Parts: sequence; C-alpha cells; structure tokens
Amino acid sequence: MGFRTNKALDEQVLVITGASSGIGLCTARIAAEAGAAVVMAARHPEVESLARELRERGARAEGVIADVSREEDIRRIAELAVARFGGIDTWINNAGTAVYGRAMGVPVDAARELFETNFWGVVYGSRAAVAHMCERGGTLINVGSIESDRAAPLQSLYAASKHAVKAFTDALRMELDHDRVPVQVTLLKPAATDTPFFAHAKSYAGMGAPKPPPPVYAPEVVARALLERRGPAAR
Repeated sequence: MGFRTNKALDEQVLVITGASSGIGLCTARIAAEAGAAVVMAARHPEVESLARELRERGARAEGVIADVSREEDIRRIAELAVARFGGIDTWINNAGTAVYGRAMGVPVDAARELFETNFWGVVYGSRAAVAHMCERGGTLINVGSIESDRAAPLQSLYAASKHAVKAFTDALRMELDHDRVPVQVTLLKPAATDTPFFAHAKSYAGMGAPKPPPPVYAPEVVARALLERRGPAAR
C-alpha cells in the first residue's frame, strides 16, 4: 500500500491536541527534542508561543489555536499539518476537561460541554486522522483514563465520557482491522497525573479545588508511554 512501518520518531509528523499544558505539552516537547515534527493544538493562545519557543531551539513545531469540540477546527489542524510538514504519521487526541459534582447535581449544560470536548473531540480527531492516514498508514492514540474502566464518586460525567471514549476507540480499532486499514489504534488510560488538569476542572461538589488521588504520576511518564505507542501499523 506504500506505507512505512517502524518509522523512527525523528521521521514522524505528530499532531497533539491539548498541547498547551500538562501531558500534551510534555509530549510535544519530548517528541520535538527527539526530532519529530510536531503540530500543537489547544484552545489557549499560548500554544503558539510555546511552539515558537521550540522552533527557536531548532525544533520543527507549529502551534494552532483550536477548539476540538468544533469539527471545523479539527479539519484546520489536519490541513495545517499536511501543508506545513507534508502529512500526518501520529495523531494524539489528548485534549480533555473535568467536572466534579454529584451525578444529580451537575448542570446539564456543564455535562454537555464536557462531552463536547472529551468525547466529540476524540471522535472528530479520530475521523480526521484516519482520513489522512488510511492510505499511507499511521497511528491514532486516544487518551482515556483509568476511569474509562472504573467510575469514581463525584466524577460521574467525566467517567462516562471516558467510558464512551473507550467504547468508540475499541469499535474503531476492530472496524479498521476488519477492513485492513493500516492505522494502528491505541487507547492510553492514565491514572492521576501531576498537571494543571485538576486546577482547571469545574466543581459543583461544594468543596475546595479538586486534588488528584495518589499515586500521582509525573506527566513525563505518560508522555513517554504515548510516544512508545506511535508507529504505523504493519498489515
């Protein structure tokens, strides 16, 4: 089919959403320092200056302000990657948010907003990635959570969104495998990680700012796990 297998990281073009902080930023920095071309996407305008900092250190990096809950923004991310670096080898759907509160107490609007980012952002990103990689091969990595498997009190909506991500990812993997599409699909399910994620979470729980439950991992641990899983699938 013309796709390459076992492509080295320094030969790859990576798209990473949620790349302005935490796991996404850490992954982008490690990949860029290893020689990969990186397209960093995030809602925060800071993503452009972060990409510029990487370029000033000799890396190949572009930053794009985008909201993953908007399908047109996802298409724009993909188009930029192709125009700037010639294609996409690995796409990491990392953007996510959280809402804390009792299942009966979180406002419906807040729940819908969470699903727009955590679930629909993954769906849009996955569709864009597969569309661009279906001929040449590539890797799609969706970031779920330990709560993709086990829900926790006060996180019913977050856990539900991550359960949905797992179901979508598993079904997509089986469908692509059946059709012999050369795209490797991976779901990574991190536990609590030391990032601004918890500080940015909305809370309707009537208590202080949420804190990650121990054990808490460094974002570099998750970033390295993500990068170990990239590499076009052999068919």
